[in-house]
Amino acid sequence: MAELDRALRDHELVKVRARVGDRAERDRILAELAAATGSELVQRIGHVALLYRRNPDEPGILLPD
Repeated sequence: MAELDRALRDHELVKVRARVGDRAERDRILAELAAATGSELVQRIGHVALLYRRNPDEPGILLPD
């Protein structure tokens, strides 16, 4: 968790791989990771998910209002 938190702080957008056989279990794990890190699950394709958390001090990704 600490490494994921650091990666989100440094990069804002992080790719995470969840190698779990059951789709429901994988969705649950990814949702828990997002909740624990205060990030948003942006996309999930197969075992790979994208998590996003805006850096409040130095945003690198600018989203439209």
